[in-house]
Amino acid sequence: MNDNVLEKLKVLAESAKYDVSCSSSGTVRKNKAGGMGNTVGGMGICHSFTEDGRCVSLLKIMLTNFCIYDCAYCINRRTNDIRRATFTVQELVELTIEFYRRNYIEGLFLSSGVINNPDYTMERMVRVVKDLRTVHRFNGYIHMKSIPGASQELISEAGLYADRMSVNLEIPTEANLKLLAPEKDHRSVYKPMRYIQIGMQQSIEDRRKFRSAPRFVPAGQSTQMIVGATNEKDKDILRVSSILYQQTQMRRVYYSGFIPVNSYDSRLPALKQAPLVRENRLYQADWLMRFYQYRADEIVDDAYPDLDLEIDPKLVWALRHPEAFPIDINKADYAMILRVPGIGVKSAQFIVMSRRHGRINASQLKKIGVVMKKAQYFITCNELPMYTVNEATPEYIRKILTEPKKKEIDDKQLSILFPD
Repeated sequence: MNDNVLEKLKVLAESAKYDVSCSSSGTVRKNKAGGMGNTVGGMGICHSFTEDGRCVSLLKIMLTNFCIYDCAYCINRRTNDIRRATFTVQELVELTIEFYRRNYIEGLFLSSGVINNPDYTMERMVRVVKDLRTVHRFNGYIHMKSIPGASQELISEAGLYADRMSVNLEIPTEANLKLLAPEKDHRSVYKPMRYIQIGMQQSIEDRRKFRSAPRFVPAGQSTQMIVGATNEKDKDILRVSSILYQQTQMRRVYYSGFIPVNSYDSRLPALKQAPLVRENRLYQADWLMRFYQYRADEIVDDAYPDLDLEIDPKLVWALRHPEAFPIDINKADYAMILRVPGIGVKSAQFIVMSRRHGRINASQLKKIGVVMKKAQYFITCNELPMYTVNEATPEYIRKILTEPKKKEIDDKQLSILFPD
C-alpha cells in the first residue's frame, strides 16, 4: 500500500464512522472455485454480527468525502474545513482485495459523499462492486449505500452485486429535513427505496421460474434515522419506521443518536453527548414491532408521545394495561405470552411447545429462560402465588423493578471483614 492510498484510507475511514447502519446478516454467498471470500459461517474496519451470532469484520469506507450538499448534521458537509480525499475505483478495489488477503476483513461497507451529481457518484460506486464480483470474483459480504436521487438503472445494476443496499432517511419528517438540509427532500430517498423493492420482488419471481436467475440484494435493504437533531417525538419516528417495514419491505431501521459534530450551526440542538438511552429505547421498541407483534401506536401515542427512558417499552405497555394480566401461562395464546415482560420470542415458543406434554411450573419457566423477576407479576401457573400486578399496583411494580440493586456480601466476604 503506497503512502497516497494510506493517507486516503485514514481520511475516508474517519469520515465513514458516523454511519451506524453497518450490518452483515441475512445472506449466504458461498465461495466458488477460483474465487475468494464467503459469507458462510484495524483502521477503517468495523465489526458487525450475523443472524447466527458470528462477528464479521467489514472495511467501512467512503469512496469520497467531498459533497455537493451542506447538511447541518453531517461532518462532510460542503462548508466544513476538513481534509478531503477521493479513491479511484481501482484504488478502492485493490485496497479491499489486499485487506481480505491479509485476513483483516470479510466484507465491504461502501458509502460516499455526492460529487458532481447522484448518478455520477453512484456510477463509480457500482464500478467498485462490479469489479470486485466479476474481475476478482470476490464472494465476501458487500453492503452498499445507494445515493438519494440516483437513477433506477444504476440501482438495478448495483443490486446484482451487493448483498445489502441502504438509503439513509436521516431526518424522519420532511419539514425538519428541509430545515437542516434544504437541498434534499424525502422524495429523492423514497424513490431509490422503491427501486430496490421492485428489484427484490422481480428477483423472487424470476427465481421461482429459473433457479439460475441472479439474486437481487439478497440481504434486503435498510435505512438510518438521526435521533435528537430535530424535535420529532418518538411517536413520529416509530410511525415512519412502521410504514417503512410495511410498505417497502425494509429489513432494518437504524437509529443514530445525534452527535454534535457541527456545534457552530445554530439550527442544531446544544447537546453534550448523543442521546444514547433514547436510542436504546427506540431499538427496543423497534424490536417489539418486528418480532413481538406490537403496533407503533400501542407503544407510543398522543397521550404518551415519547418512550419512557427509565424502563423498557414492553414493561411500560404491561404496566399501562394491568387489565390484560395476569395470564395463565398454561392456557394463554402465543401472542399474549409474547407480551409478558421477561419472556422473549424463543421462550414463548418453547412454552407453547412444552405445555403440550404437561403443565408448566415456575422452576420449568426459569429453565426455559424466562426472567421471573419481571414475569412473576404478570402470569399465573401451578406454583406461583397470586401476587400479581392487580394485587399490587402498577406504580408499586415499577418501583420495585427500578430500585437500584443492593450490594450483597456473602459469608466469605463477611469472614474477611469481620474475622473471629
